[in-house]
Amino acid sequence: MKSSVKLLILCCLGLLLANGSYAQKFGYVDTEYLLNKHPDYKLIQTELESLRTEWTKQAQSLEQGIKEMYASLKAEEVLLTEEMYNERMKAIREKEKESQTFNNRIFGLNGQYYQKQLELMQPLQSKIFDAIDRVCKRYGLAVLFDKASGPLQMIYSDPRHDYSEFVLEELGIKN
Repeated sequence: MKSSVKLLILCCLGLLLANGSYAQKFGYVDTEYLLNKHPDYKLIQTELESLRTEWTKQAQSLEQGIKEMYASLKAEEVLLTEEMYNERMKAIREKEKESQTFNNRIFGLNGQYYQKQLELMQPLQSKIFDAIDRVCKRYGLAVLFDKASGPLQMIYSDPRHDYSEFVLEELGIKN
């Protein structure tokens, strides 16, 4: 399936390149480079890092409490009746569930950390994509690739087709 899609894409590109009157302008940008150059990105990263550190400390505190409960149980195991031992194990399991729930709520898929990251990055990404749109229209580009989207997206890139600096200029950021 993948090879047939690749073949179809190659045929389409061949047809476009064979007929010069239908030639399209292609280019690329490096969105990672653009983000790293934008001053707001550093502020966002700092805020996210402080949140992550705070939540990680809370998670570690929960884990430490569980370890202490296990240590206390181990130390007093000989003195406890079976019923008392089972009650303490039940309390430890509840604490473990609480820790797991906290980690999932904060760091899990669609957790608070992920939501905060989306909330903070969305306005910046909108600015960058608006600038990319204006650059594409100004330079008459038909297709613009993102170099940062992965190694499979672009095998070779000629630096003369890099429009990242134009996007930075459009955003008003000096290099």
